[in-house]
Amino acid sequence: MAEMSQSKDAAGPAMPWTLESIRGEYPIAGRRVYLNNASIGPLSNPVVAAVDRFMRDVQLNGRNNYPSWCVYADTEIKAAIGRLIGAQKSEIAFVKNTTEGIVTVANGLDWRAGDNVVIADIEYPSNVYCWMRLARLGVELRWVKTVAGRVRTEDIRALVDAKTRLISLSAVQFSNGFRLDLAALSELCRERRVLLNLDGIQWLGALHMDLGQYNVDFLSAGGHKWLMAPIGTGIFYCRRQSLGLLDPPSVGYHSVDKSEDHMDYELVYRDNAGRFEEALVNFPGIWGLEASVRIFLDLGTRAIERHVLDLTLRAAEKLKSRGYSLLSPMGERERSGILSFKHATIPAAEIAKRLFDAGVDVAIRAGALRISPTYYNNRDDIDAFIAALPA
Repeated sequence: MAEMSQSKDAAGPAMPWTLESIRGEYPIAGRRVYLNNASIGPLSNPVVAAVDRFMRDVQLNGRNNYPSWCVYADTEIKAAIGRLIGAQKSEIAFVKNTTEGIVTVANGLDWRAGDNVVIADIEYPSNVYCWMRLARLGVELRWVKTVAGRVRTEDIRALVDAKTRLISLSAVQFSNGFRLDLAALSELCRERRVLLNLDGIQWLGALHMDLGQYNVDFLSAGGHKWLMAPIGTGIFYCRRQSLGLLDPPSVGYHSVDKSEDHMDYELVYRDNAGRFEEALVNFPGIWGLEASVRIFLDLGTRAIERHVLDLTLRAAEKLKSRGYSLLSPMGERERSGILSFKHATIPAAEIAKRLFDAGVDVAIRAGALRISPTYYNNRDDIDAFIAALPA
């Protein structure tokens, strides 16, 4: 197949990547101290090269390789994603972003008046508005009140009753980085026969994930944050046993398995999560997503998690020594790649501006400063960030 990237060389050299070697593949690392990967992650050279190779193929060959694109995406790329998150390739669909995956669940379940959905009071809007909209169907929205920034399993349990249809939560909260106890939560859902839907965008790419260990029905994650893939890419996981619970809210010619037989109008959905891909997917972006996923597989997600947590712990200790207040829960099993903090008197916006001018990129969320280092960052980045902070 001309000009296509369907092998390891799409994502890197013959030798596996290491934490030391991959840093050089991120041009931004030589320009700035970028600690805002929980917002939009920068692209690596291998990711850009993979997108370019796909675009070159279309430039030279038009749609001639289209059938092969579909096969490769459904087999090789989904299999690689499956290895990354502990899932089968048949349980994965491509989406544009996290919101599309969550909305697929919200609009795909057969809701009954009186059902209720449980979410937290600090959720990102993508995991709020689609559930609020269900009020028109008589579905009640129940809010878990956070305690010191934590979404506690016991507080979730107190809201669950016989009418609870689904619990939908961020695996890691975007504002303060609190990490859910997925083992306890998924066990609660199993016991009470409640569906579990996760916004996984702040987990995947920063922390190790093995969905085979948990009772998770659905998970959505955009590729543009920690996965450092092109904007407009993402994954939707639908557990095999839960596939029949969702009626695809958007249906098109890719929802069925008819190949080129466009005049056969029998509506029989594909027997896997691909039924949620109603038409052409973002092939250029997905080729870039694959390149990024293969870097993660080389580095190993457990090693990445250790590295990321080491960086956030180093930053936390230095921030405390400088008199800053930490807003992120810091328990060993509740920490993540996100660290939220504030100064006693200086506004967050003023500090963020000073950092930006010094070549350090952070975010402001919920009135506090937020850093989110990833695998290409190192301790020198953390030290440079600390040095640029006002006392």
